[in-house]
Amino acid sequence: MRSRPACPRALTLFGGAGREHMQRYGTRLETFARIRAKASRHAANNPLAVFRTVVTEADVMAEKVMWPGVMTRSMACPPTCGAAAAIVCTEAFANKHNLRTDVRILAQSLTTDVAPSFEPPSMIGLVGFHMAEAGAQAVYEQAGVGPSDIQVCELHDCFAQNELLSYESLGFARAGEAERMVRDGDNTYGGKVVVNPSGGLLSKGHPLGATGLAQCYELTRQIRGSAGPTQVEGAQLALQHNLGLGGACVVTLYGRG
Repeated sequence: MRSRPACPRALTLFGGAGREHMQRYGTRLETFARIRAKASRHAANNPLAVFRTVVTEADVMAEKVMWPGVMTRSMACPPTCGAAAAIVCTEAFANKHNLRTDVRILAQSLTTDVAPSFEPPSMIGLVGFHMAEAGAQAVYEQAGVGPSDIQVCELHDCFAQNELLSYESLGFARAGEAERMVRDGDNTYGGKVVVNPSGGLLSKGHPLGATGLAQCYELTRQIRGSAGPTQVEGAQLALQHNLGLGGACVVTLYGRG
């Protein structure tokens, strides 16, 4: 008898965290589909996104099922090839070469897993919720701002499930209320905070090491007002969230220089 291929570890972890949120708070599968559809609408305006076709919530729900009742195919980001580079220089060098210096890192934190990530046992904790929460709180305290002050955010949407969890860990929604945020459209243009105007990992793809710099690139353009069709009107404060399991999370706040 041919054995069935093992479910990818990342899908098991983040899918399990999404299922835990569904069981704990009554979150519906359609909510994750709505997050994926939002990502596609944003990506349609980003020429650097791999997937730019606009899909609807119904389209996402009708896709191949990866985990019954938990995940369909495009709720998972595609692993892709890609590269990114950044030149780090002094302000004097930038001025000498007529490079812009009008965007600043206002605050930044690096966190790792803490005891609540494992005790009590929780898939939500295991996929980085608590280290993201701690990192965000540290950044807000450093900068003297709160989550309600953020206009735009690029976060680590490796799965639609993790995007929803990140709304709560970053403070955009209280525990259990992220579904309402999605339903009310408070994660897109015209809402409280525009999340992943680039289309995020779900649409851009996830070339691992290049992912963080891609987020930095998008948010720098947002603060400068040069993001073109993805521009968030009046963007003054931009939050970046990136994580890796086992475990590290970086949260960065950008603002005008």
